[in-house]
Amino acid sequence: MPSRGRQWLHKLLATGLHEEPPHPLNREAVEIAVIVALMIGARPVDEIHVMRKTVIDGSNTTGFQRTCVVALNGEIDIKGKKVPIQHVSLEEDAARKMGEEGPIIRYRIDRLGIPLVEVTTAAVIHSPEEAEETALAIGRILRATQKVRRGLGTIRQDLNVSIPNGALIEIKGVQELELISEVIKNEVQRQLSLLGIRDELEKLGVKEEDIKEEFIDVTPVFRQTRCKVIQRALNQNKRVLAVKLPKFAGLLKRGLAPGMRLGAEIADIAHFWGRVGGIFHTDELPAYGISVDEVNQFGRLVKKEQLDAVVLVADTSENATDALKAVTRRAREALRGVPEETRAANPDGTTRYMRPRPGAARMYPETDVPPIQLTKYYLDELRSRLPELPEQKMGRLTKEYGLNRKLARQILDSEYVDLFEVVAKETGVSPTVIAVALTETLKALRREGVNVEAVADGQFMELFGLIGSEKTAKEAIPEILTWLSKHEGATVKEAVESLGLAMISRRELEGMVDDLIKGNENLVRERGTDAFGPLMGAVMKKVRGRVKAELVSEVLKRRLEEFAG
Repeated sequence: MPSRGRQWLHKLLATGLHEEPPHPLNREAVEIAVIVALMIGARPVDEIHVMRKTVIDGSNTTGFQRTCVVALNGEIDIKGKKVPIQHVSLEEDAARKMGEEGPIIRYRIDRLGIPLVEVTTAAVIHSPEEAEETALAIGRILRATQKVRRGLGTIRQDLNVSIPNGALIEIKGVQELELISEVIKNEVQRQLSLLGIRDELEKLGVKEEDIKEEFIDVTPVFRQTRCKVIQRALNQNKRVLAVKLPKFAGLLKRGLAPGMRLGAEIADIAHFWGRVGGIFHTDELPAYGISVDEVNQFGRLVKKEQLDAVVLVADTSENATDALKAVTRRAREALRGVPEETRAANPDGTTRYMRPRPGAARMYPETDVPPIQLTKYYLDELRSRLPELPEQKMGRLTKEYGLNRKLARQILDSEYVDLFEVVAKETGVSPTVIAVALTETLKALRREGVNVEAVADGQFMELFGLIGSEKTAKEAIPEILTWLSKHEGATVKEAVESLGLAMISRRELEGMVDDLIKGNENLVRERGTDAFGPLMGAVMKKVRGRVKAELVSEVLKRRLEEFAG
């Protein structure tokens, strides 16, 4: 299906017919959404009505997304401050965008229609840190249901950011909690920078009518160009069009926030509306094989003056024209400051243009899905089996398992809190050891590039089972997890055997310690029992997690005392 000259390709495994009508709302999904609503004190609606929300980017094959409000007016507590929850909704996920090649956008629809619970806060959050705390609190409630998926991207944050004299900017898809503060700080800086550019243009006397859609064909200038991008376009019988932006010289290279420039922002908009790969502008020329002479030539053709900027696009006439129309629109918007738009979050905390902000009329009733009544009996039954609230669970973790509050908070906020309780009850391993492994150890391994998500719950159970039965030691945990992450489907026993991490006997350990003392006899005679420190490190390095540190310490101390005596 085409849109603005684009084609959408949807990769699917057919399990039904295209003409098949929509099924009723998934009852389990409704139940989860209502449970979340009740946990935050929201008031469920009497009847759920499904709506259609217009979507035109190809991510929904129907051209709309189904959504419904489940509850209204809840609240959560953030360090003593009550943050209102406007509504809890249930909606369907979109198809996954897999890539673009020119005008073709590829989607996989394996995610399309999967239920999402959306929790919307009121506009009362006033700092990046408070936003992060709020998202964390909502995530804890969602995980407490034990019904949400684990892993990166399963809980996604959409942020609405605005500043005085700025505009409402929606930022979609912040997947990592730690990025929320960075994204908000960058967006605030971006809006402040755009307001600064507005003020500069105002001082220069630029008016909207000065920015004209006068697109000049400058193709002849580049017949002998060394710019490979333009060469490739001309070899495909494409054109090079240019437009003048009066008194924008120096502004297109202006940094808006770390990693973001006005020129790059305009390029994203040109790509969206014109299907072009990008733009060139005079703030960055001569460069990319475009010579000073070529810059001077097309400058004369567009009647560029010293304070003007020129934007070039090399593509088909239609695409280049659409792209430059978007460029001039965005230049006019720069005179007003910050344009309202929807942006997408990048992994580094920056954002990019995604699409215009939707209008108020994008939603209308879904006539093919019947409403669902939420009866008093149904709601009372759900209330009778609500999960523990996060703060209640943290208190129980500290009391029942002897964890300190910091470690209890870490395991509660991790993806492994339920696994922790099962392992602690079934293996006999110290709960503190388990909690540290599932939080701090995994975090350290992730930093080293280890794919810890590849380790299944069953493998964790087996690992702690072997530690509990003294078949391997807790010191071997990082090495075993690293090995398992690289050997899909392998058992922990295989990892232990492959790495040589089976526990050694006390007799073997005593022999190692005796040999080490003999090899360092001078050190031991000189320092006596004070030689414990360096020798302990040497023994631990040699046994490599095949024996408990406590046992090594006990044997080494006794042997040193015997040697000294």
